[in-house]
Amino acid sequence: MTTTTMTRASAAVTLSAISRVYGRGNASVRAVDDVTLEFPRGAWTAVMGPSGSGKSTLLHCAAGLERVDSGQVLLGDTDLTTAGDRLLTSLRRTRIGFVFQSFNLIGSLTAAQNVALPLRLAGRRPSSALVRDTLASVGLADRARHKPRELSGGQQQRVAIARAMVTGPDVLFADEPTGALDSTSAVTVLELLRQMASAGQSIVMVTHDPLAAARADAVVFLRDGRVVDRLAGASARDVAARLASLEVGS
Repeated sequence: MTTTTMTRASAAVTLSAISRVYGRGNASVRAVDDVTLEFPRGAWTAVMGPSGSGKSTLLHCAAGLERVDSGQVLLGDTDLTTAGDRLLTSLRRTRIGFVFQSFNLIGSLTAAQNVALPLRLAGRRPSSALVRDTLASVGLADRARHKPRELSGGQQQRVAIARAMVTGPDVLFADEPTGALDSTSAVTVLELLRQMASAGQSIVMVTHDPLAAARADAVVFLRDGRVVDRLAGASARDVAARLASLEVGS
């Protein structure tokens, strides 16, 4: 297994010996098992593993969506482990961005209104210029007044990315962001994420797709809730081969 040593200042998110257990007694499942991991600031990290390996649980714990049962989660220097619900809510509205497989756009709102929503929830008055510029950054300046039903799947996901980015988050967490898209739309979204990472945005993405993972700066592999490998600058073929080896248990 390849390891990389980084100072805390260079880490967007630091996981220290975290575990997450569901259920009790003989029925308990250790979804994340004593994981220590750093996600570098200004880099794009993909997380992969066989079904049931704990990918999404790890992402949710890293993003403060789920509480860990043990260990520590740091967002920069902010301890999410001890943060109260009010602080976590504030962080999710200001310093953490989320993109999921399902776009989760509000159908009655326009693209611009969907993008402005996190600012309103954070108690900020949305700047029309900021919303317009954020939509422009994902190539949708001309779709500001369109509602989700008037947009393609790829366009809806780009609106979702704009919504996640409008607050200028420290980290963008993406859970299977291309899972519901056709291949052409998926490539467009991945190219957008690549541009964002190249500009210094920290991104943590769970994916099952080796082609998507290969766009990232590094790929972390999980099995049975534990980190078992890390590849940097790997091709899609190398990523697929490593994933296949985990699926057969080697």
